Amino acid sequence: MSVGRIIKSDACVAEGAAWLADRDVRFARALEETGPLPLRLRADGFAQLLSAIVSQQISVASANAVWGRLKEAKLTGPRKIMWASDEDLQACGLSRQKIRYARALAEARINYRALRSAPSDQVIATLTEVSGIGAWTAEVYAMFSLGRADVFAPGDLALQESARILFELDARPKERAFRDMAEDWAPWRSVAARLLWSYYRVAKARDGIR
Repeated sequence: MSVGRIIKSDACVAEGAAWLADRDVRFARALEETGPLPLRLRADGFAQLLSAIVSQQISVASANAVWGRLKEAKLTGPRKIMWASDEDLQACGLSRQKIRYARALAEARINYRALRSAPSDQVIATLTEVSGIGAWTAEVYAMFSLGRADVFAPGDLALQESARILFELDARPKERAFRDMAEDWAPWRSVAARLLWSYYRVAKARDGIR
């Protein structure tokens, strides 16, 4: 199976946004409100997934603080995580559960270079085998660390709420229904996600919600 289109630049995102706008007038209207969509590409590899684990269920400020302490202690690589004591990791701010997740990620010995050329379904399946990495984290990794153009995250509440507003739905779409709905946006589902996230911020700002 092919990995499909890889997003490498703002031009790629703009191409996908234009395709979506041509396909659905509601996307066209949303794009008028959001303006150009963000590229949002990130590095791939162990540290990126460890950072995602750190960020789970805490504020952005708290996650940044914990990550800063891990970096200062040079505890962001798989070997360092394996060799560190629980006390060392707790001192950086990791909970016992997140320590288990971090060690599970280190023990998984994922071949991150191989993931770059693996089909997106295989990438997501490989990552979600690791304790502490759910579908959302794996999908976002495929979108932004691997640049996959046709990955979606139907379990994301902001995407669900944005779709409810934009498509004038009675309620937020359930994950399975939302996944089916997003099939119409292939091969640019990752750009559809960028557009819906951007539109969510616009819609909430318009409603006076931060």
